[in-house]
Amino acid sequence: MRSKLQNILRNILTGPENALDLRNIKYLPRWAVFLIDISLVAISTLLTILIITDLTPEYYTLLTFYDKAFIILAVNVFYFYIFKTYAGIIRYSSNIDALKLLLATSSSFFTLMLINYITYFVIGQKIFLAGGLLINLWISFSLLFLFRLGVKQVYEYFKLVQRNEGLISAAILGADENAISIAGALDIEHPKRFKIVGFLTQQQHNKSIRLLDKPVRSYRNKVHKQLKSLGADALILSENNFTAEEKFGIVEDCLENNIKVYNAPIVSTYGEKEDIAPKIKTLQIEDLLEREPIKLDVQNKIDQLTGKTILVTGAAGSIGSEIVRQVADYNPKKLIILDQAETPLHNLRLEIETKFPDLPYKCIICDVGNQKRLELMFQNHNIDVIYHAAAYKHVPMMEENPHEAIFVNIQGTKNLADLALKYNAAHFVMVSTDKAVNPTNVMGASKRAAEMYVQSLYHNQAKSGNEVTRFITTRFGNVLGSNGSVVPLFKKQIEKGGPVTITHPDIIRYFMTIPEACQLVLEAGAMGKGGEIFVFDMGEPVKIMDLAIKMIKLAGYEPDKHIKVRITGLRPGEKLYEELLNDECKTLPTHHKKIMIGQDVVRDYAHVSDQIENIIKSANKLKADRVVAKLKVLIPEFKSNNSLFESLDNKEEVV
Repeated sequence: MRSKLQNILRNILTGPENALDLRNIKYLPRWAVFLIDISLVAISTLLTILIITDLTPEYYTLLTFYDKAFIILAVNVFYFYIFKTYAGIIRYSSNIDALKLLLATSSSFFTLMLINYITYFVIGQKIFLAGGLLINLWISFSLLFLFRLGVKQVYEYFKLVQRNEGLISAAILGADENAISIAGALDIEHPKRFKIVGFLTQQQHNKSIRLLDKPVRSYRNKVHKQLKSLGADALILSENNFTAEEKFGIVEDCLENNIKVYNAPIVSTYGEKEDIAPKIKTLQIEDLLEREPIKLDVQNKIDQLTGKTILVTGAAGSIGSEIVRQVADYNPKKLIILDQAETPLHNLRLEIETKFPDLPYKCIICDVGNQKRLELMFQNHNIDVIYHAAAYKHVPMMEENPHEAIFVNIQGTKNLADLALKYNAAHFVMVSTDKAVNPTNVMGASKRAAEMYVQSLYHNQAKSGNEVTRFITTRFGNVLGSNGSVVPLFKKQIEKGGPVTITHPDIIRYFMTIPEACQLVLEAGAMGKGGEIFVFDMGEPVKIMDLAIKMIKLAGYEPDKHIKVRITGLRPGEKLYEELLNDECKTLPTHHKKIMIGQDVVRDYAHVSDQIENIIKSANKLKADRVVAKLKVLIPEFKSNNSLFESLDNKEEVV
């Protein structure tokens, strides 16, 4: 009978052809809540008068019933306004709202009592019976509270009669306040996405324990067993105290057993008015680095950046734009952002104006190969620190256009380094790549040539006893989510239904996040003494095949069933693994255990400079073979792989 009644109510109130759906009513306007509250106080006042009249004929006649009712209403209106009891959304009423009601009604009671005794001491008569005011307080608060409780329960009821088809049965990992808050937020979400079936915790406890009327289960090693016993198809991660290894193990266990994984925020980091439920999203591959995220001390960068003029090249790129965001937090005197890409630079400008409205900045559209344009910039701005992130970085593209790699990666770096020295910039921080180590492609070789020039230039000025500019290099692996990295490519391929393309089943890469990469750049600029190459301990390398399979599973698909994985073959210049140090390079520790200094053999500046000038001249003639051949002379370890230029490895320099 009850089930039939619920179906009838659902069909009447939530049917698709019926306009009335109480669940879709967003909230009552504030004026409506205010009027309802006043009406309830009026009702409680009438009830109080009736009670007093019925209890005793001895009540005060200084004012009429209407006058007394008006005073009570006026005082309550005043305190409703003071405590904003009408400002909350009724269906989300909480203990805070109940406390506001109690404060408002109690304040009204004490104010009326004060008025009562003031009149008594002034004219010798009271207006109200003290017992009557107490009864009024009790009735007012009860009605106000019950009104909110009733609206909330009615809303919950009509949400419960919504059909549960299509909801994801999920358990929450954790049984603390954060987990309870997440469960509560998901329970009132509309439209609902999840049906919470229980909580999981590592703590051992009695099986009869329940939270929000949901079972709490303990797990030890394998999470999926308890999830299956709860009938859960998904796991929501709400705890933040797992190590990277523990988190990875839990996710791996879930993915292997076709259980979806979602990430939940830490509720305490969000404001009272923010809706938490939409923040619960599918776990991203960035959350699964198989190492602890590296966090660096920000204090040592305050002196480096605050009140200084900072130049960021390649500022519109994924790395450059994050450097801009991080530098902006240190209140520089001026931030100069330079890039040749007009639209991305314009988008970054709009972001800066929104997020950092008080930041003095200047956008410059310029190719770093344009030496005259760069010199005009140095003349007009007294630049203190340079973060050089401008580069061509796509391996196959540079293999096909080697002269362009020379113009930007080598000549652009030389232009900036020479001008930094000429105009007495304090720090020059170059962003390099692990592809510069034992390069097998033109892109990596061009970055290695730029490293060699910057290092030799620093040691040449130091040798002359006129050390002014500290030249520093940072070298790291692939950056998750950066432009051109495999992660955005795989995401797009998965969204289109596949296939996911991988060049080789055994290819491996080091990975780090964009914020981590940019922290390294800033940290290097702060700690560097000059001439160093800073490298990151990025943990174990990641097999790209495993990365692709995890991303497919995280998206809720089964590899090779829903989404195909296709091997396309190594691209020109690509190698199976990257290195952060070559055989000749030694490492030294720094004050941070995750950051090392790679001590490469420093070449003679005059020799490196002459060789680079020759390479640039060949590039100006647009002769690809000559450019690559001269790169191989400068960098003997440069051996082409899967490339048209492999034939040059056993030949003398092309003249």
